[in-house]
Amino acid sequence: MIQRIQTLYLFVSFILMLMLFFFPLAELLSPEGQIYAFRFDGLYYKEPATLSVRTIPPIILLAVITALNFITIFLYKRRITQMRLSFLNILLMVGYVGLIYFYVSDFSNRLDAKNVSYQIFDAFPFVSAIFTYLAIRAIGKDEALIRSIDRIR
Repeated sequence: MIQRIQTLYLFVSFILMLMLFFFPLAELLSPEGQIYAFRFDGLYYKEPATLSVRTIPPIILLAVITALNFITIFLYKRRITQMRLSFLNILLMVGYVGLIYFYVSDFSNRLDAKNVSYQIFDAFPFVSAIFTYLAIRAIGKDEALIRSIDRIR
Protein backbone atom coordinates (compact mmCIF):
# COMPACT_ATOMS: atom_id res chain seq x y z
CA MET A 1 0.00 0.00 0.00
CA ILE A 2 1.73 3.10 -1.23
CA GLN A 3 -0.41 5.50 0.81
CA ARG A 4 1.01 4.30 4.13
CA ILE A 5 3.76 6.49 5.59
CA GLN A 6 5.89 3.47 6.53
CA THR A 7 5.96 2.43 2.89
CA LEU A 8 7.32 5.84 2.01
CA TYR A 9 9.96 5.55 4.75
CA LEU A 10 11.00 2.11 3.52
CA PHE A 11 11.12 3.31 -0.08
CA VAL A 12 13.38 6.25 0.83
CA SER A 13 15.60 3.83 2.75
CA PHE A 14 15.70 1.55 -0.31
CA ILE A 15 16.66 4.43 -2.62
CA LEU A 16 19.43 5.60 -0.29
CA MET A 17 20.96 2.13 -0.11
CA LEU A 18 20.56 1.68 -3.86
CA MET A 19 22.56 4.88 -4.46
CA LEU A 20 25.58 3.29 -2.75
CA PHE A 21 25.99 1.06 -5.82
CA PHE A 22 26.83 4.08 -7.95
CA PHE A 23 29.00 6.43 -5.90
CA PRO A 24 32.45 6.13 -4.30
CA LEU A 25 32.54 5.83 -0.52
CA ALA A 26 36.08 7.09 0.11
CA GLU A 27 39.15 8.39 -1.66
CA LEU A 28 42.68 7.51 -0.64
CA LEU A 29 45.81 9.45 -1.59
CA SER A 30 48.94 7.33 -1.76
CA PRO A 31 52.43 8.73 -0.99
CA GLU A 32 53.20 8.72 -4.73
CA GLY A 33 50.28 11.09 -5.34
CA GLN A 34 47.99 8.46 -6.87
CA ILE A 35 44.31 8.72 -6.02
CA TYR A 36 42.34 5.56 -5.28
CA ALA A 37 38.57 5.43 -4.94
CA PHE A 38 36.89 2.89 -2.68
CA ARG A 39 33.50 1.79 -3.98
CA PHE A 40 31.16 -0.92 -2.72
CA ASP A 41 32.90 -3.54 -4.86
CA GLY A 42 36.55 -2.70 -4.34
CA LEU A 43 39.39 -0.28 -4.63
CA TYR A 44 39.81 1.52 -7.94
CA TYR A 45 42.78 3.39 -9.30
CA LYS A 46 41.18 6.68 -10.20
CA GLU A 47 42.99 7.90 -13.32
CA PRO A 48 42.25 5.09 -15.79
CA ALA A 49 39.46 3.80 -13.48
CA THR A 50 40.80 0.27 -13.18
CA LEU A 51 39.92 -2.15 -10.42
CA SER A 52 42.86 -2.75 -8.09
CA VAL A 53 41.34 -4.96 -5.41
CA ARG A 54 37.89 -6.58 -5.36
CA THR A 55 36.01 -6.88 -2.07
CA ILE A 56 33.31 -9.53 -1.94
CA PRO A 57 31.73 -9.09 1.57
CA PRO A 58 30.57 -5.49 1.00
CA ILE A 59 29.04 -6.53 -2.32
CA ILE A 60 27.06 -9.32 -0.69
CA LEU A 61 26.02 -7.29 2.34
CA LEU A 62 24.87 -4.30 0.28
CA ALA A 63 22.91 -6.59 -2.05
CA VAL A 64 21.23 -8.31 0.92
CA ILE A 65 20.37 -4.97 2.56
CA THR A 66 18.92 -3.55 -0.65
CA ALA A 67 16.94 -6.71 -1.43
CA LEU A 68 15.63 -6.92 2.13
CA ASN A 69 14.56 -3.28 1.95
CA PHE A 70 12.70 -3.92 -1.29
CA ILE A 71 11.03 -7.10 -0.03
CA THR A 72 9.97 -5.43 3.22
CA ILE A 73 8.02 -2.79 1.29
CA PHE A 74 5.67 -5.46 -0.07
CA LEU A 75 5.04 -7.25 3.23
CA TYR A 76 2.43 -4.70 4.32
CA LYS A 77 -0.14 -7.43 5.06
CA ARG A 78 2.21 -9.12 7.54
CA ARG A 79 3.11 -6.23 9.84
CA ILE A 80 4.97 -8.22 12.50
CA THR A 81 7.19 -9.85 9.87
CA GLN A 82 7.73 -6.44 8.31
CA MET A 83 8.85 -5.03 11.67
CA ARG A 84 11.25 -7.91 12.31
CA LEU A 85 12.83 -7.72 8.88
CA SER A 86 13.18 -3.96 9.25
CA PHE A 87 14.96 -4.40 12.56
CA LEU A 88 17.27 -6.98 10.98
CA ASN A 89 17.92 -4.55 8.17
CA ILE A 90 18.97 -1.84 10.64
CA LEU A 91 21.47 -4.23 12.19
CA LEU A 92 22.82 -5.10 8.75
CA MET A 93 23.17 -1.41 7.87
CA VAL A 94 25.19 -0.73 11.00
CA GLY A 95 27.32 -3.78 10.19
CA TYR A 96 27.81 -2.46 6.66
CA VAL A 97 29.15 0.84 7.99
CA GLY A 98 31.59 -1.06 10.20
CA LEU A 99 32.67 -3.22 7.28
CA ILE A 100 33.27 -0.18 5.08
CA TYR A 101 35.32 1.47 7.82
CA PHE A 102 37.35 -1.74 8.21
CA TYR A 103 38.11 -1.99 4.48
CA VAL A 104 38.98 1.69 4.10
CA SER A 105 41.35 1.59 7.07
CA ASP A 106 42.86 -1.68 5.81
CA PHE A 107 43.48 -0.24 2.34
CA SER A 108 44.80 2.93 3.93
CA ASN A 109 47.37 0.88 5.86
CA ARG A 110 48.27 -1.21 2.81
CA LEU A 111 48.80 1.83 0.60
CA ASP A 112 50.36 3.86 3.42
CA ALA A 113 47.88 6.55 2.39
CA LYS A 114 48.66 10.12 3.35
CA ASN A 115 45.07 11.24 3.23
CA VAL A 116 41.74 9.42 3.43
CA SER A 117 38.63 11.41 2.63
CA TYR A 118 35.24 9.86 3.26
CA GLN A 119 32.38 10.94 1.04
CA ILE A 120 28.90 12.10 2.08
CA PHE A 121 27.56 8.79 0.81
CA ASP A 122 29.01 7.07 3.88
CA ALA A 123 26.21 8.65 5.89
CA PHE A 124 23.51 7.05 3.73
CA PRO A 125 23.34 3.80 5.74
CA PHE A 126 22.83 5.83 8.93
CA VAL A 127 20.09 7.95 7.34
CA SER A 128 18.56 4.81 5.88
CA ALA A 129 18.58 3.18 9.33
CA ILE A 130 16.77 6.23 10.73
CA PHE A 131 14.10 5.99 8.03
CA THR A 132 13.76 2.26 8.70
CA TYR A 133 13.35 2.98 12.41
CA LEU A 134 10.62 5.52 11.62
CA ALA A 135 8.94 2.86 9.48
CA ILE A 136 9.07 0.39 12.39
CA ARG A 137 7.39 2.92 14.65
CA ALA A 138 4.65 3.59 12.07
CA ILE A 139 4.10 -0.15 11.53
CA GLY A 140 3.81 -0.58 15.31
CA LYS A 141 1.16 2.15 15.43
CA ASP A 142 -0.78 0.42 12.66
CA GLU A 143 -0.58 -2.88 14.51
CA ALA A 144 -1.79 -1.26 17.74
CA LEU A 145 -4.69 0.34 15.86
CA ILE A 146 -5.71 -2.98 14.30
CA ARG A 147 -5.59 -4.72 17.68
CA SER A 148 -7.67 -2.02 19.34
CA ILE A 149 -10.30 -2.29 16.62
CA ASP A 150 -10.40 -6.06 17.06
CA ARG A 151 -10.86 -5.59 20.80
CA ILE A 152 -13.90 -3.36 20.31
CA ARG A 153 -15.81 -5.99 18.31
